[in-house]
Amino acid sequence: MGLEIQQQRVQLSNIAISDTHGENSPYFAGWKAYDENPYHDLTNSSGVIQMGLAENQVSFDLVEKYLKDHPEDYKGFRENALFQDYHGLISFRTAMAAFMEQIRGSRAIFDPQRIVITAGATAANELLTFILANPGDALLVPTPYYPGFDRDLRWRTGVNIVPIHCNSSNNFQITPQALQAAYEEAQSMNMKVSGVLITNPSNPLGITIQRSVLEEILDFVTEKNIHLISDEIYSGSVFSSNEFVSVAEILEARSYKGAERVHIVYSLSKDLGLPGFRVGTVYSYNDKVVTTARRMSSFTLISSQTQQFLANMLSDKEFTEKYININRERLKKRYEMIVEGLRSVGIECLKGNAGLFCWMNMSPLLKETSKEGELELWNEILKEVRLNISPGCSCHCSEAGWFRVCFANMSEQTLEIALDRIRKFMAKRIRTKKE
Repeated sequence: MGLEIQQQRVQLSNIAISDTHGENSPYFAGWKAYDENPYHDLTNSSGVIQMGLAENQVSFDLVEKYLKDHPEDYKGFRENALFQDYHGLISFRTAMAAFMEQIRGSRAIFDPQRIVITAGATAANELLTFILANPGDALLVPTPYYPGFDRDLRWRTGVNIVPIHCNSSNNFQITPQALQAAYEEAQSMNMKVSGVLITNPSNPLGITIQRSVLEEILDFVTEKNIHLISDEIYSGSVFSSNEFVSVAEILEARSYKGAERVHIVYSLSKDLGLPGFRVGTVYSYNDKVVTTARRMSSFTLISSQTQQFLANMLSDKEFTEKYININRERLKKRYEMIVEGLRSVGIECLKGNAGLFCWMNMSPLLKETSKEGELELWNEILKEVRLNISPGCSCHCSEAGWFRVCFANMSEQTLEIALDRIRKFMAKRIRTKKE
């Protein structure tokens, strides 16, 4: 902080002094290293390449072209500048519901009246946690999971995360046995289990959850009389739309039996590459949750100007259909590019079909098969190779040596440079091993 002020010891709230934000995680440490020395192809070609941020830039040109071709979408200043209530614009909620149906291949129906608008998926997940659980309660979350959940679900809510341990023996699939084990672990610690949170497609694995697994999870939460939060923010970033099954499809097939315990989180940050717009939604089949979430959303509103612009863009079916198809093709191409590049130097990845990242196995490179060994390798890649990737331990993976690497937040040229750095790193490792 620029202005130096002598700090006296004063009392602060429990949130202020809590370490549950998770900022000391290697996940955020990698971001700091990038911020201090960011790669730039012209001005800093030896800088750190950001491969830890799940950001979608592969189709940004399509959105930019839409903006150029539709300048009228920024009209209506007077109307948008005035106060809007926390229900949000009906035109935006209607367009958002239609878009959520579209990216799911029109296999699910969404009611605009059940959409609650929030400032991004971060706010949506925290808001749901406040509504569904009390401080000290537990949410069951499959591992590996997005490191930001330690902040989003725990920091201000006082809720605990109990991991559902998944492993490579079955490609990190969620099993009924793992669900039950996590539930019993929470109970053994005298925690009330309030719900299960899943990400579909899975972050950081980059795989969609099979329909049969979703069925089992729904049966589990029904049996235990708890909630299910389905975080589906990557639902449009699937290489083939037929591979993605939303929990909404299953509920419809079940005639919405037990739907009152199911809540969906969605945002435009990943699918449209608009994280700076801070657009998220809660979609709940529970009337009381919708009402309460809407009241609480007054703390996390989206500007009316943003809502109006997106209502117009998402209502343009010609544009959205073109965008979805091209975005999927580009993501698939990037995925194949990085997987083949890694395989060529002996690094294998979990077979993926969605998302902006891949889950790569670098366990053969560990000097010691442990969290410490993984962090040693991560630090070496960050400092010497100058690549920011996320170690599996920051995602609470129970097996050492797995890393999340993002491929959609840079140009193809930068991705090639990142792969070339990995090739040189692997060649150096091989030489050292022979010596």
